[in-house]
Amino acid sequence: MSIRKIEFPGHAGDMLAARLDLPRGKPRACALFAHCFTCSKDIAAARAISQTLADLGIAVLRFDFTGLGHSGGEFANSNFSSNVEDLVSAAAWMRENVAAPDILIGHSLGGAAVIAAAAHIPGSRAVVTIAAPAEPGHVLKALGSSLPEIERTGIANVELAGRPFTIERQFVEDVSARKLDEALAGLDKALLILHAPRDAIVGIENAASIFKSAKHPKSFISLDDADHLLSRREDAEYAAHVIAVWARRYLRDEPAGEARAPEGVVRVVEADPEGLLQRISVDGRHDLVADEPRSLGGTDFGPTPYQYLATALGACTSMTLRMYARRKKLAMTGVRVDVAHSKSHAEDAEETDAKKGKIDVFERTILIEGDLSPEERARLLEIADLCPVHRTLEAQAHIRTTLADEE
Repeated sequence: MSIRKIEFPGHAGDMLAARLDLPRGKPRACALFAHCFTCSKDIAAARAISQTLADLGIAVLRFDFTGLGHSGGEFANSNFSSNVEDLVSAAAWMRENVAAPDILIGHSLGGAAVIAAAAHIPGSRAVVTIAAPAEPGHVLKALGSSLPEIERTGIANVELAGRPFTIERQFVEDVSARKLDEALAGLDKALLILHAPRDAIVGIENAASIFKSAKHPKSFISLDDADHLLSRREDAEYAAHVIAVWARRYLRDEPAGEARAPEGVVRVVEADPEGLLQRISVDGRHDLVADEPRSLGGTDFGPTPYQYLATALGACTSMTLRMYARRKKLAMTGVRVDVAHSKSHAEDAEETDAKKGKIDVFERTILIEGDLSPEERARLLEIADLCPVHRTLEAQAHIRTTLADEE
């Protein structure tokens, strides 16, 4: 993954500061990220989500709204409508310099902004909200006792998250007037709503209201005990993984500028040269990731290669037993296969002619449910050993390796 510093003109011509998080190789999709009210592109959640998505092959542009972070302009002159216009400007820059954003992601008030902006961003296919209010006016609760002063005098200095901001009456009037019902009803894009039930800033009822107003396809995912800002990195990373998996259904058929793996091929592409994360494409239709634990230099974003090997054995065993039971009309109602992998000294392993040293051992425990006789259970245990992956692991395999020409 790499990060590029970007600048582009916002709604009023002021230069907006941005970061473009890029995956290694050609991105399979592009996303535009809108941060929360008075936050910035560099807030922990925005960084973690964008970087995780980049590791998963999705390029992300995150930027500071006018007057915030490192962007130019005066925050006091901005409002919800100008945020929407800044998003449209960001999408235009992305379309001209990278690719049109497929996914629009907004955190808190940024979530409301991407809903409002979606109709004005051609090429976008999916919208994701994280802890978003059902109405932009919800943000006025953060102004507390300063709100009457703003309405009376037209301006007030407000402390938000420990930082001073100047809020003018025009902001209050603009955010109060903007409604999302019409935008949600006419969204015409897939919608994913991420929200934590215990969010103390924007209550879960907001997610329910957004979901009710939107048309299908729409999905809701609970963020469990995460806080409003997703301040724990694991919560932000989880959100990013959910977004990547969910959005795949709505993305372009081919990655931007890159051919998918052909049928019959498993393609593994290094996602992070500084870590061990790998992006996997199976038959060009299924996307997976592989990684190692943090203790081994990975980021623990996915199963390890040996865990995939154990997965193959367990899945093949279960499928083989089901096909046999179905063919023989056995009363097997369910099957569970537990597989653990370890290394064992060859001289301690039974029934092996391996040379001295360590060999791979797969401990497989099978639970078979159903009204079956002891003879039927014994036969199913024999059938488990006929699973193709089992036979492959016990046999000798030949691996032929060649170097591909650089593209």
